[in-house]
Amino acid sequence: MTAPATPAADRAALLESLRWRKFPVLDDGFVALVDCMGDDGSVVQAARVSYGEGTRRVSDDRQLIRYLMRHAHTTPFEMAELKFVVRVPMDCWRQWIRHRTASVNEYSTRYSLAIDSMQTTAEDQWRTQAASNRQGSAGLLDAAAGGPFTATEAELQGLARRVYEERLGAGIAREQARKDLPLSTYTEAYWKIDLHNLLHFLALRMDAHAQLEIRRYSETIGHEIVKPLFPLVWEAFLDYRMEALRLTRLDRGVIARLVAHGGGRGLPATRADFLAAQDSSWTGLERCRERDECLDKLVSLGLVTP
Repeated sequence: MTAPATPAADRAALLESLRWRKFPVLDDGFVALVDCMGDDGSVVQAARVSYGEGTRRVSDDRQLIRYLMRHAHTTPFEMAELKFVVRVPMDCWRQWIRHRTASVNEYSTRYSLAIDSMQTTAEDQWRTQAASNRQGSAGLLDAAAGGPFTATEAELQGLARRVYEERLGAGIAREQARKDLPLSTYTEAYWKIDLHNLLHFLALRMDAHAQLEIRRYSETIGHEIVKPLFPLVWEAFLDYRMEALRLTRLDRGVIARLVAHGGGRGLPATRADFLAAQDSSWTGLERCRERDECLDKLVSLGLVTP
């Protein structure tokens, strides 16, 4: 169980220790908390509208927060807000900015010089394309195979920066001189978001299927900032969002058929048993992501053998 909420003085000291602290991400990125409005109690207060301070108990707060999270009562979580400043590669920022539920002010390369930093890739960190996922990656190349790509990366980035600075030196407008900078160039932004939408961002971007780079940022925000500031909310978030398992109507049907028609063998069932019990809409399909996801769930529950 998560520790009880800290007294106000301890909370203030914790907040001060986190504000403006740059948590490093990737090779030259960072996440820093600028400010935070609210805590676990703000969520509870919004849910209750008003309560007697003298009768309030931490155990009651925990149960209420868990109820709200469990039943997707999201509005109380909107009563807390966090503001960050982040340094992130532009290609990663493209994914980040798709979450349109935040207020954003990004560093402008029309008014200022582009940040003189680009994300680099170590020789043993080049990922291969996943065969079964068009937007994902698989394993890593070894250092010998990745070495030439790291070398050409350095060459390309160096040339791009040199061309950019030559244009500026010749009087070319910043808004035009920047156009050939690579997506590996770091940008910075202020990002303010309420707790509900931040948790939604984290649920998506901390997931194992998210791209590694943005996953590193979301993990840092979650573990280093949200967890200490909102311990009761974080506990409920892990239990009911991040580490929960959603069963669809079709999933439940498969489970019911496996239990009812196990042929006396009991569980765990075999893959052949699973295919025999699959939903009729999946039958005959050579490839079916929904079927694969159902199988993964049942394997994780120990209902089907790997």
